[in-house]
Amino acid sequence: MTDIATRVWNHKWKIDPIVRSLIDTDFYKLLMCQSVFRNKADTVVTFSLINRSKDVQLAELIDEGELREQLDHIRSLSLSRGESTWLRGNTFYGKRQMFRPDFMEWFEGLRLPPYHLEKRNGQYELTFEGKWPEVMMWEIPALSVLMELRSRAVLNRMGRFELKVLYARALTKLWEKIEQLATVEGLRIADFGTRRRHSYLWQDQSVQAMIEGLGEKFVGTSNCLIAMKRDIEAIGTNAHELPMVYSALARDDAELADAPYKVLADWQDEHDGNLRIILPDTFGTKGFLDRAPDWLAGWTGIRIDSGAPEEGAETAIAWWKSRGEDPREKLIIFSDGLDVDRIVALSERFRGRAKVSFGWGTLLTNDFRGLTKNDGLAPFSLVCKAVAANGHPTVKLSDNPNKAMGPETEIQRYKRVFQVGTQEAIAVEV
Repeated sequence: MTDIATRVWNHKWKIDPIVRSLIDTDFYKLLMCQSVFRNKADTVVTFSLINRSKDVQLAELIDEGELREQLDHIRSLSLSRGESTWLRGNTFYGKRQMFRPDFMEWFEGLRLPPYHLEKRNGQYELTFEGKWPEVMMWEIPALSVLMELRSRAVLNRMGRFELKVLYARALTKLWEKIEQLATVEGLRIADFGTRRRHSYLWQDQSVQAMIEGLGEKFVGTSNCLIAMKRDIEAIGTNAHELPMVYSALARDDAELADAPYKVLADWQDEHDGNLRIILPDTFGTKGFLDRAPDWLAGWTGIRIDSGAPEEGAETAIAWWKSRGEDPREKLIIFSDGLDVDRIVALSERFRGRAKVSFGWGTLLTNDFRGLTKNDGLAPFSLVCKAVAANGHPTVKLSDNPNKAMGPETEIQRYKRVFQVGTQEAIAVEV
């Protein structure tokens, strides 16, 4: 097992790469990229870094030269032969050749496009613009770099013994969580922690702890590189990016209202089986389900990613019943702001009412709360989102208005088109 404390202490060379591979990314990103490559390859999209935790002044913590070195290194990466073989030949979700030959040929030749970086008011403005399949692959690496450079800025001030104690405490904290989860009947849980992890090495160690501590209850990781390295399942389906961009391309309100379903029609053409998971909250879950075509009711399940998770799951169960489906045969994936107590409570509430699974994110791979002076390693809310498509702004409403994004005039238009009423604001948990 890697001695992370010693590894951190030995950051001595000019560049110690944070992102080691183009597949050090989430599996859903590759699945979405293949769909975009097929359906919207020439769409020009802009992604932008958004720090929701304004008190974390990234430009004051992270050296710009070091950040540029890491980003430039990512631009030099390409798929290795072993990585390509794994993607081409492995079985994912019971399906061989998940990735089509034309997509793989394109991916094997990919180098990430340029970035634009500047400082403003104590924060970094980091943007990427270009053809959608290319720029979308920046999202996860960019977040990983910013999160880990912030960690390094704090760790660099610590002595060798202090680092050893820190990581011993963090590992104890993680193992105590895993021991508690091991007692949960029928648990199915995956690592979803790539985007806001403490570091790559810590995510890998967290996954190893889950494998040992949870056995078959641990179903895999969203991180492709770790899935390949540890010979476990790569887990993921789709994200808000797809409906956000499709909706920005709509020419009128009628096309806008239909855009979220057009996304899933294209997805259905691409995939079947367990990949048919609905993410309904981009523009409000209840309205999305109320207007959903009947064919969506036959899909495998739903992912709950904002708002009160209990309310979202109850809405899904009621919707399935109204469409003549048996919720006990459906899958509900919880993936927002999870930690042990909430996982246990949701497991107990919905046991026997639906199949339940959890995507455990930041508080699996980055829970150093209370372990340093001034809580300097506590996780924070950093995202990298598509903010424009072919020159039109994107919008996300969410089931939590604190997660809404986009120009205010467009937000109001989307609320009208998608018939979004009063929403309850909930503190954004990482």
